[in-house]
Amino acid sequence: MAENIYTKRVTVKEIAKFFELEQITGNEESLKRWVVVPDVNRPGFELAGYFRFTEPRRIVLIGKKEIEYISHLSEQEQRERYPKITDGLTPMIILTRGNPCPPILQEVAEAQDFPIFRTNQNTSRFTVDLISYLDEKLAPEDTLSGVEMVVYGVGVLIKGESGIGKSETALDLIRAGHVLVADDRVDVQRIHNHIHGHAPKILTGMLELRGIGIVDVRRMFGGSCWKPRNRIEMVIELVPFDADFVYDRIGDVNTQFAEILGVKIPLVKLPVSPGRSIQALIESAVTNHILKEQGFNSAEVFKTALTEFIERANREEEEEE
Repeated sequence: MAENIYTKRVTVKEIAKFFELEQITGNEESLKRWVVVPDVNRPGFELAGYFRFTEPRRIVLIGKKEIEYISHLSEQEQRERYPKITDGLTPMIILTRGNPCPPILQEVAEAQDFPIFRTNQNTSRFTVDLISYLDEKLAPEDTLSGVEMVVYGVGVLIKGESGIGKSETALDLIRAGHVLVADDRVDVQRIHNHIHGHAPKILTGMLELRGIGIVDVRRMFGGSCWKPRNRIEMVIELVPFDADFVYDRIGDVNTQFAEILGVKIPLVKLPVSPGRSIQALIESAVTNHILKEQGFNSAEVFKTALTEFIERANREEEEEE
C-alpha cells in the first residue's frame, strides 16, 4: 500500500544543506524539525492577524512584500503575531532575496530556538525550487511487480503473472534498442499528478532471466540501454491467451485504465501465446498509443472507411435494381 503523504518527512537540516541556506537562529535540536507538507506559506494574512484556515505545517517564506508589510507593523502587533508563525508545528522560516531578519522576529525565534534561514535567491524562483524538492522528497510511494521500459520514448509498465515472460520480453526490447528502467520490482512515486518509476538501488540496471540468473544490462548492452527513472505513461498487461474469450478485433472499445497511487493510466491487455512476438505486440501497442495521443485513431478511421464502403455497396445495389 502507498504511504500517506504525511508519514513521509524531510528534516530542516536536510533542506538547509541542500539549498545551502544561511542560518540565522535555532540550535542543533531545531534542525531536527520535520517538514511533512510539500507546500509553502507566504504569511500575508497571518502577519495581518488572520490565522483561520492556516496550515501551520508549511515552511514559511518571507520575501520583499512581507518585509515591507512588517515595517508598518507596531512592536505590539509583531509580538502578538510572530509566536503563531514560530510555533511547534511550523518547521522553519526562510527569508528570500537576502532580506534582513526583522529584529523582533529574531528575538522571538531565539527565545524559542526556532530556526530561521536566509537565501539570496529571489522569492518566486526559490518557491518553485523548494516545492519541486518537497514534491519529490514527500511524494507518495508504492512498490509494484513488473518491468518498466521506455519504448519509443514512452514509459511503459509491463505487468503479468509470474513466468509469463516479462523479463524475457524486456531483453528482446533492449536488444531492439529500447531502454530498461526496472525489472521485477518497480518503485513508483506520484509527483505533480504523474507516476514516476525507478528500480530499487540493489536492482539498478539488472535483469533477471530464468535459467541464466541476474545479468547487468549496462555491461552487456552499454549505458544507453538503461535509465535511472522515468514517468509511466502506459500500462501493458500480459495475459494468457484464452481460446474461448472474444477479444476486441478492431480496437474501438472504451479505453481501459490502471490506477496507480490514485492516477489513472491507459491500460492495454495483450493475450500471450506461443508464436506471438510479444516484443512486436508491445511496440505496436505503444505506437498506436502515440498516434492516439496525436489525435489519430486507427479504429475510427477503419470504421469510417467500412461505413462508406457499405453505403457505397448499397447504393450500387439499388442502382442495379
